[in-house]
Amino acid sequence: MAASLGYANVKGFVEGIPAWKKAGLPVAVEPQHILSEISQGVSFVLIDLRPKTLAEKGYIPGAVNLPLEKLKAAKKQFPKQKNAPIFVYDEKDERALLAINIIKNWGYTNIAYIPGGLESWKKAGGKVEVGKPSSKIVYVHKPRPGTFSVEEFKKLLKSPTLPANYFILDVREVNETQEGSFPHAVNIPLGELEKRLNEIPKDKTIIIHCATGIRAEMAYNILKRAGFKAYYLNANVSFENGKYKIEPKD
Repeated sequence: MAASLGYANVKGFVEGIPAWKKAGLPVAVEPQHILSEISQGVSFVLIDLRPKTLAEKGYIPGAVNLPLEKLKAAKKQFPKQKNAPIFVYDEKDERALLAINIIKNWGYTNIAYIPGGLESWKKAGGKVEVGKPSSKIVYVHKPRPGTFSVEEFKKLLKSPTLPANYFILDVREVNETQEGSFPHAVNIPLGELEKRLNEIPKDKTIIIHCATGIRAEMAYNILKRAGFKAYYLNANVSFENGKYKIEPKD
């Protein structure tokens, strides 16, 4: 698509987000994603890195004001869960990237910044609050709607046979399954899912997975609209040398 628009120097990072993070590269998140998380009641930490006087003139609802210069001193405020979603923003993206490195060095694995900060939030239609923002982090973990427990899924995989009331759906591309797949899983790529719903049993609990949880969540929404009893793994899933690794995202 990019090439057809006239761009000649286009590259793709085929390994996806897990490998991107493993390489130590920063992750950006669009305001629309934050708005979606809010609408679903998903728990996350949102940090406004700007000076207090600037934050009081307007900030993203729910944001905690921890100026970059004071961030290190606030380490003990951060969640015990090292995979808790943490989003940061500032007037300058360079400062947000500095904050990401600080928080990452504390062992947190699910950090991203909002490019453009408050201005990009406004352009996306996000509301802005004026006044004194909170300076204390309060994080209460809540499972994302439609998610299936990673620990329970691992127990299913260890069973000699998959219980008759479950159906594992792998929505990765066919070439991705060459790296490995779960026992008893059926592969139907996300792009083919709506045309192949007749291959999925309606009398079973469907557990969906992909490589990062993103496509699995999209598949979950498709099946939910179609009347299936479905759940998805919000996890990074990888296969290597006949073994699998499942890392919960939050």
